[in-house]
Amino acid sequence: MRTLRALPAAVVTGTVAALLLTACGTTEEPAAAAETGAAEATGGPVTLTDDRGEEVTLDAPATDVVSLEWGLTENLLTLGVTPVGQADVTGYNVWDTVVPLDASVADVGMRGEPSLDAIAALDADLVVTTTDLPEEVIAQIEETVPVIALRGSDATDPIGHMERTIEVLGQATGTEDEAAKALEEFDAAVADAKAELEDAGLSGAKVAMADGWLSDGAVSIRAYTEGSYLGGIGKLLGLENAWSLEGDPDYGLGGTDVEGLTALGEGVHFLYIANDTEGGDAFTEGLGTNPIWQQLPFVVAGDVHRLPDGIWLFGGPASGEAWIDATVGALTK
Repeated sequence: MRTLRALPAAVVTGTVAALLLTACGTTEEPAAAAETGAAEATGGPVTLTDDRGEEVTLDAPATDVVSLEWGLTENLLTLGVTPVGQADVTGYNVWDTVVPLDASVADVGMRGEPSLDAIAALDADLVVTTTDLPEEVIAQIEETVPVIALRGSDATDPIGHMERTIEVLGQATGTEDEAAKALEEFDAAVADAKAELEDAGLSGAKVAMADGWLSDGAVSIRAYTEGSYLGGIGKLLGLENAWSLEGDPDYGLGGTDVEGLTALGEGVHFLYIANDTEGGDAFTEGLGTNPIWQQLPFVVAGDVHRLPDGIWLFGGPASGEAWIDATVGALTK
């Protein structure tokens, strides 16, 4: 496992489904596959171990891959591999516009409820999913095609897990060089952004990253703690995560409401993502006239920043770079 100097279907259930968000960014275009699937992947058998501890052997690097989770899809596209099948193609292109997916890719159902018949009809070499998908569903898919199941994230080491994820996908598809290049570019983006923040006197700045949704007149807020992927990136940039909430063990997410925002205190830069296509802006539309919101120090100081739509908050290096660009831009403007 390489180190850097120093939601996934389960998260989509219930009201949270509307919130697994994304962005436009300034990352470079990924290597493009000429057609659906990886281009001319060659090589002998590939054996690797997924996050279930299962050893998966492929006769050759996979070229026809079905993806059941958006973060994995983003990583495949970054590697130059366009899936032959994708869970919720339309949803992906709403929430993850950093690395767009061709709308003609076959849709195989929802991320939490894929169609087994649709998957089988594609005669794929490999299905990739997260361990959020129920074991019995994974077992049914494995009756016809090999499956690699990876955790959506790991709050104990979110950056290391991101690295492992794209490296495993690179091994499975014969695109190890592309995986290494993507991680090198991510490292460079981190180094450049950290230097820019230092030059602007923002090293150690307190940042609170969030998203939220409006339901029955109340706004629920999701906090991206230090254990989240974005929290991990913020730490690499030298930023201080202002959330004191404990996040879940996988994605590092915590829940709160407008009253809970009072615990953030002074000197915090509040960053959030919304989506105009689905859900709108829960902060300006749901909290704009709320007296508690209006009196929060970061609101009074005008230090509330909506980042661009389309940055997938559970993605790979491409979304990570887009978030870095957007965050540095917001803090230094």
